[in-house]
Amino acid sequence: MKNTIKSTIILSVLSISVFTLNSCRKDFLEEEPRVQTIEDYFTTSNQAAREMVNAIYNKLYDWNLHSFPFIGMTEIAGDNTSKGSDAGDTGGDKDQMDGYFFAPTSISFGDVWSGYFEAIARANKAIKYVDELDIPQSNKNQYIAEARFLRGYFYFFLVRSFGGVPLIDKVPITEEEIANTYVRASEDKIYDLIESDFQFATQLPAKQLIDLGRASGDAATAMLAKVALYRKNWGLCANYCSNLISSGQYNLVKDYSHIWREIGEFSEESIWEVNCKGTDPQKGILQYYVVQAPRGGAKGLGWGFNTPTQDFYDAYEAGDLRRDASIIKSGQTLWDGWETDAGHSNPLYNYKSYVSKIAESWGQGDVNANKNLRVIRYGEILLIAAEAANELGDQTTACNYLNQIRSRAGLADFNSNDADSVRNAIWKERRFELAFEHDRVFDLRRQGRIGDVIRANNINFIDGKHELYPIPQRQVDLSEGKMLQNPGY
Repeated sequence: MKNTIKSTIILSVLSISVFTLNSCRKDFLEEEPRVQTIEDYFTTSNQAAREMVNAIYNKLYDWNLHSFPFIGMTEIAGDNTSKGSDAGDTGGDKDQMDGYFFAPTSISFGDVWSGYFEAIARANKAIKYVDELDIPQSNKNQYIAEARFLRGYFYFFLVRSFGGVPLIDKVPITEEEIANTYVRASEDKIYDLIESDFQFATQLPAKQLIDLGRASGDAATAMLAKVALYRKNWGLCANYCSNLISSGQYNLVKDYSHIWREIGEFSEESIWEVNCKGTDPQKGILQYYVVQAPRGGAKGLGWGFNTPTQDFYDAYEAGDLRRDASIIKSGQTLWDGWETDAGHSNPLYNYKSYVSKIAESWGQGDVNANKNLRVIRYGEILLIAAEAANELGDQTTACNYLNQIRSRAGLADFNSNDADSVRNAIWKERRFELAFEHDRVFDLRRQGRIGDVIRANNINFIDGKHELYPIPQRQVDLSEGKMLQNPGY
């Protein structure tokens, strides 16, 4: 593997050298040669460390990490959206996600499994090889902290999707270590690793002011709060949220609709988002925009998947400003003046994934459109803090946090001293505040009500089975019996 990394670095160095030779004056021939060997570069270069960590970030843009399979598993399998597109277009297996008749052979599961474990492998390699570089310890700590933050993020998706998965926290070298890559660890052990990774990453600068999109200490704290939410560690959850809230560094963006536009990237509400500049080396997330853009008619923009349901549209409270900021109605004129077509294949589309071709940086076209993925923001921290406060018996504080969200949405305050009522109000608010932000399926699972909610949409959800996705059949086969399948599959 070291040879692979060296080869990558060699190519980078050669590219830099060619650029330098082509752009220097002729008098460079009169100077004494100044040569750095590849071995020196690999063992002593801070740039080498950065490039290894950049390779992890670059994985965030891949199809099998944050694109179509991810959208299917996190949104289409929920109750807010349906498959969309044309009736005969399955999207590979998105009809299976929509109708809960997926199987271990469904392609989305194999795609994300490969994608996320490839990303974890990159993180492990960076952690190992950066630690071996002869660079200042402070630089090592920075890059290793970023790599561990990203590894924690990858595992957080996997454990919520599949339950226990192989715990691979280093580059496997021995036969035993390689064999263990096919053995599932318990959910608790995976969560322990995730917490350890995010905790290590809290040493990073609280906010990234220059390298936007890189991991930060506050992003790690926010993710720790979210992990504590899933583990029901309410005291820790409240403390993490309090640290972010009391810092005074974050606020709600006044106009909710602006969060999803280019002007809302890295706003005062943003804690961590995937930076999709649309130009090399940072491209957009592969086809994230076009997968969800309106389909059909004279002004079709994309494939038209992951479409909001009419039931969800109708479920918003009267006057909720978030509805029109989140959902496109076919035939309407959008914020940038673009007139959609009443003849689109579906009546409703995801507004949050929309990128303007006429009023924003378009990036590299449909394939790599410039749409940052908002991973965690201050609005969600307020809702996590509300839930933690309520579970700790402080309904007054819980309602205070909740009502900050409701006030921005143009809604009246909600107040109650009853824990069950407040909990239900918070869960409801999460549905509308975080719509299409890839949390709905996981929210319903952790709340213990996914079966009831999905069955209410006339879908055959099977308790004891569908709470987790199946382990991809290919992984089970490759393991030769070591990888145990989830119940019911």
